[in-house]
Amino acid sequence: MGWLDYFITRDNVPKAPFVLKYESMNQQNIPGIRAIGRLPFTILDTETTGLNPKEDYILSFGAVKLNGYTIKVHTATELYLNAPVIKNEAIKVHGIIPRNEYTQLFIFAEKLLSYIGTDIIVGHHIGFDIALIEKAMKPFGLRKILNPVIDTLDLALRIEKGPYFDYQREPASYSLDQLCTRYGIEVDDRHTAAGDAFLTAQLLMKLLKIAEKKGIRTYKELMR
Repeated sequence: MGWLDYFITRDNVPKAPFVLKYESMNQQNIPGIRAIGRLPFTILDTETTGLNPKEDYILSFGAVKLNGYTIKVHTATELYLNAPVIKNEAIKVHGIIPRNEYTQLFIFAEKLLSYIGTDIIVGHHIGFDIALIEKAMKPFGLRKILNPVIDTLDLALRIEKGPYFDYQREPASYSLDQLCTRYGIEVDDRHTAAGDAFLTAQLLMKLLKIAEKKGIRTYKELMR
């Protein structure tokens, strides 16, 4: 299967074996009393052909894992896809140009679901990434990512301003660049999937430590 299947795949497409395995793994919930320091996180980012999930596609996927307030550098991964649409304005942002080798869509989907497993998925503006990932999974029968999800933007707002603060009042203050600067994280390798995932992982680690000091110590409290 390839990108063309986006245009011909219907809702009743059979589920690939790796999709069935992923869904089976995610049938059980994480215990609410589990301490934050014992939670497994996959921090991810995508670079895409644009900002419209209905029209655009993933060009590259980057991710790294965090557990016990430690970034597991050896788990870092980055995959490139040959999207059916390439936009010059997008290339100017992330610098991704056509490559000689790409990960086939089927292999990408299988590797991604195996990689995230049952982890908590984390990203900055993560809803966009999830929408593009679910689009990539559609030809293989997966309709929805089942993992718990945390947006570092929402977590930063909650910690700094409280749960009811209107993000639209200070949107620029909660960009990934601004948050990294505020929390003393050196901004490097920006606008690459792997680079942004690593920056977001560092941000998550700092936010979780602050959250714990504020009394947010368990999975249930974190996901409220």
